[in-house]
Amino acid sequence: MKTHENLATAFAGESQANRKYLCFAEQAEKEGHKNAARLFRAAAEAEQIHAFAEFREKGGVGSTAENLKAAKEGETYEYTEMYPPFIETAQAEGQHGAAKIFNFACQAEKVHAELYDDALKNLEGDKGDVSYHLCPICGFIHKGSAPTVPCPICGSKPSIFKEF
Repeated sequence: MKTHENLATAFAGESQANRKYLCFAEQAEKEGHKNAARLFRAAAEAEQIHAFAEFREKGGVGSTAENLKAAKEGETYEYTEMYPPFIETAQAEGQHGAAKIFNFACQAEKVHAELYDDALKNLEGDKGDVSYHLCPICGFIHKGSAPTVPCPICGSKPSIFKEF
């Protein structure tokens, strides 16, 4: 069905616009352009509204168990199939910054897949509170109490992790 394809295309475009505008907002703030930053953040949220509506309409949201399985599959694909050739190509082309970014993402995606698998296995017993701590440099997620050692992927200080 063409509408289903269009919903998927629109979701991808709106999602990318959301992330792009947030990057633009950060840059505007660095340059001292607060009004432009506010506009980019407002537009980013508008794009998120569009993306969420399109994703839901195309049937992209299932039960929590289904969503955990889908998330694990996506993360597994990224760390097993997508990022390894990206890293190899970037290294071969001498693009060391890109290779580093891809490598950080690849390693973090593996951890994400493991965390999704763990959450799925423990979904029925999901009664207590669990904290997650995100490294803002590489995307590594630590489960449990605040980390006390540097990030195992990028070496960032535990004090910069963001708690969820």
